[in-house]
Amino acid sequence: MSAPDRLHFTDVPAAQELIARDPLALLIGFCLDQQITVQQAFLGPLRLLERLGHLDAARIAATDPAVLEAVFRERPAIHRFPGAMARRVQELCAVIAEEYGGAAARVWTEATDARDLQRRLGTLPGFGEMKVRTVTVVLAKRLGVRPPGIDAVLPSYRTLGDVDSDAALAAYQTAKRAKKAEARRAAAVGKE
Repeated sequence: MSAPDRLHFTDVPAAQELIARDPLALLIGFCLDQQITVQQAFLGPLRLLERLGHLDAARIAATDPAVLEAVFRERPAIHRFPGAMARRVQELCAVIAEEYGGAAARVWTEATDARDLQRRLGTLPGFGEMKVRTVTVVLAKRLGVRPPGIDAVLPSYRTLGDVDSDAALAAYQTAKRAKKAEARRAAAVGKE
């Protein structure tokens, strides 16, 4: 399987292409993917690239935190919580720089098997269990990352990894909103 020329996680073609070709951009997008839309999260790496002039893990890790926060706050803000997310992205870049020599793809290319891949992803700042599962699916289904045991760890439900077009992203988000609404209704009934 060859890598796609774009990942349809945002509606800006340049951002779609960046996250498909640059492993650090993809990880930054996932790092940002909380409390904002998927589209905004995955547009974040392109905005960061445009404002910094690079996506170099070591350079981002070494940037003065106040400067990086200002970059995140510049309008339009990269995230609705620019201070916290600037710190989180800086922490992510520090791990990539220190543990992977600045090569984000090493997180998955050097994994011995699927469990090791998930362990590695789980050590990244901002990557909890659910995000690790989603990134694993994206790597397997969209980027062809297939370490031994990968099929055993892939979830049976739809994830962002199943999104292969703009229409598929819209359908995924509609289904996700419906599932959340159903969970809220069930919780409300349980409280009665």
